[in-house]
Amino acid sequence: MVFSDVTNNLGIVQQTRSMMRVDSNQWPTYKIVNSCNNWLDMITGYAIGADNKFQWDDTNHTKLPIGTTNLVANQAEYSFLTDEQGNSILNLSRIDILDPNGIYRELETIDHQNIEGALDEFEKTAGLPQYYDKIADNIIKLYPKPATSVTAGLKFYFQRSASYFAATDTTKQPGVAPLLHRGFVIASAYDGALTLGLNNINTLLAEMQREEAKMRQYFTIRNKDETGRVVVAAHSNK
Repeated sequence: MVFSDVTNNLGIVQQTRSMMRVDSNQWPTYKIVNSCNNWLDMITGYAIGADNKFQWDDTNHTKLPIGTTNLVANQAEYSFLTDEQGNSILNLSRIDILDPNGIYRELETIDHQNIEGALDEFEKTAGLPQYYDKIADNIIKLYPKPATSVTAGLKFYFQRSASYFAATDTTKQPGVAPLLHRGFVIASAYDGALTLGLNNINTLLAEMQREEAKMRQYFTIRNKDETGRVVVAAHSNK
């Protein structure tokens, strides 16, 4: 579903106003944009948290959620706030490091709460980092800190904010599965009804709850191509 279609009146903008029974003066495009972007944020947050194995990303993004940054000698902390297109990085899913042979190798995650003794004494001698502690969603600390600076020494994989709508958009569609597109109409119409005090607000609330349930169901069953496995952990008595 495109954002705006003035020819056939089938866009999100046109369907929203039709459902509300209002015109562009009562519910202007910028308010529909705000509602759609808020709904995008809700879908993004739910999709990221729904399954650690499914790395969801808005399909409107034109670059993969992978980036590199330079290693700086004796610098342990690194932050990853935005990708190269300015999208906010919400979560880091993996960090690789460029070794002396020019090959990227995965760093092992570690939690500082599981480190015995003083943190300042853990891997205190600078060298080739082996571990990273995720201090926040997009901030890490390397152990040990790098001994030398390396161009593109870190490769990071991440999840990011959605590709948002602008009031000037026309043919752009939501970067989610087509069966979830109607939710943008309902969410915007509900926001409008709530703001303007329309009589159909309860009907729109019920519709929005159905769309949210449909969205949750979609993310529950989307990995049908994967077969679940039972992994038995082996424990030694020695």
